[in-house]
Amino acid sequence: MENIRTRLKFGNKPQDVKLRKRKSQLYSKEDESPNHGELRSRVVGFAVVFRLINCFLVQTSFVPDEYWQSLEVSHRMVFNYGYVTWEWKEGIRGFTYPLLFAFIYKILYFIDYDSVHLLIWLPRIIQALFAAFADVRFFFLIRTLESRDVAKWTFFCHMCSWFSWYCCTRTLTNSMETTITCLALSYFPLPGSKTHNSKMYLTLVALAVVVRPTALIVWFPLVMYHFWLEDNKLRLITQSLIPIGALAVVISTVIDCIFYEKWTVVQFNFLKFNVLHSVADFYGSHPWHWYITQGFAVVIGPHLPLFLHGCSIAFKKYKVLLAAVVWTITVYSLLPHKEFRFIYPVLPFCMIFCGISLVNLKAWRRTAAVALLVSNLAAALYTGLIHQRGPLDVMSHLQTRCNVSGPSSPPLPDVLFLMPCHSTPYYSHVHCPMKMRFLECPPDLGEKGYVDEADRFYRDPLRWLRTSFPYKSSIPTMLVLFDVLEKEISFFLKGNKFVRTAEIFHTHFPEGRVGGSIFIYERH
Repeated sequence: MENIRTRLKFGNKPQDVKLRKRKSQLYSKEDESPNHGELRSRVVGFAVVFRLINCFLVQTSFVPDEYWQSLEVSHRMVFNYGYVTWEWKEGIRGFTYPLLFAFIYKILYFIDYDSVHLLIWLPRIIQALFAAFADVRFFFLIRTLESRDVAKWTFFCHMCSWFSWYCCTRTLTNSMETTITCLALSYFPLPGSKTHNSKMYLTLVALAVVVRPTALIVWFPLVMYHFWLEDNKLRLITQSLIPIGALAVVISTVIDCIFYEKWTVVQFNFLKFNVLHSVADFYGSHPWHWYITQGFAVVIGPHLPLFLHGCSIAFKKYKVLLAAVVWTITVYSLLPHKEFRFIYPVLPFCMIFCGISLVNLKAWRRTAAVALLVSNLAAALYTGLIHQRGPLDVMSHLQTRCNVSGPSSPPLPDVLFLMPCHSTPYYSHVHCPMKMRFLECPPDLGEKGYVDEADRFYRDPLRWLRTSFPYKSSIPTMLVLFDVLEKEISFFLKGNKFVRTAEIFHTHFPEGRVGGSIFIYERH
């Protein structure tokens, strides 16, 4: 009885009870992990080193926009010479993204370190560091959502994706959009997330939309999902959605008005030209099923079987992410103009399903991981070092002419690019005011019977050359062209004493007007 009375006394100081540590991940995900700070340092170090290596091992061109919608604009903003495409004359592109690189260029200019190599590589290094930061946030997001094993293998899938390797360090708005999307996802209210912050993720979404308005397509279903989950919907609208959205529009509009030197609302102009007037169709169209039958399979690459398997396992838990992937592909499928890079922002969503799939393969896990790594590595190295490297090598060749100085040195060449428009970078990659011209191809903005200069040239190259340069004194001193054009203009080349001085490899897969090599002809 005394023992019972003693146990029932509430005033006694309770003794500490030692509980047996559980090994199960159900009870603790941290027990098996090393010190959190040490883990973070290791992940950050790995991501930074990996993306810097990634940056320097991508030496090819992908699409014209990685130069013409970023570096070329930044170069003109700072150095007051260069060329801007029709989009900047019509006000459908925002200055927020090029302003980042213009700021870097301005610093280099002030400290007298504006060498062409720094102008080319420093923006890409900055892009690589942003990508590394997003990689780290992505890893720790999965650590809060899933077990240590799933986080590890999801991170592995994410880092070995060939398309991420190919794109994430390029100065493309799509690359920055994907990086910001990855960061925003780490603050989004996913099931089980411990890092949810509405204001933070909405601010990042607003920034992504400012950089590239089509980011709204990816985030629309996710924001609607958050709205549906939120108990106090009115507070979400009045204290987060409206203030953050309005502030983003105001700040971006102020920036654009300053640099356009007139009242310009880029988001409205972007919608007007690309949706209402279908200007994007001018640059090519694909059948509605292109993303389903080709585009998505290429972007996700060898991860596709793992993605499908992961969807069957984790469909219920991550249905909102799967819905965002399906929604994005569906919306882009309805638009005639299609490109691989447009659906790049949903790739991180897919990697979560791939990681879950790998963990559930158990006995076949390491075999599948090795196969995944080898296949992605082959694609990444080929596309990053070999495929479509010609334009960058051509500009490096031309840039050497800028380094020749002295009283007896030859004058700067007068260069004409007889190639599909925007095939190469421009002044951002030579950084000297040599005279250059290319075949322009602005879209039809309402002119009856309009044919752009590039199409007029390719219809009858010799006739275009004769009418464009009626006098020998007006003929450029250097021509840059794809090998497939050489035979058609051979009469002009011989008649005006042009001699081939360089042959530069471009691709193993020539197509149409784009050849396998680029020829440089000089007039003697």
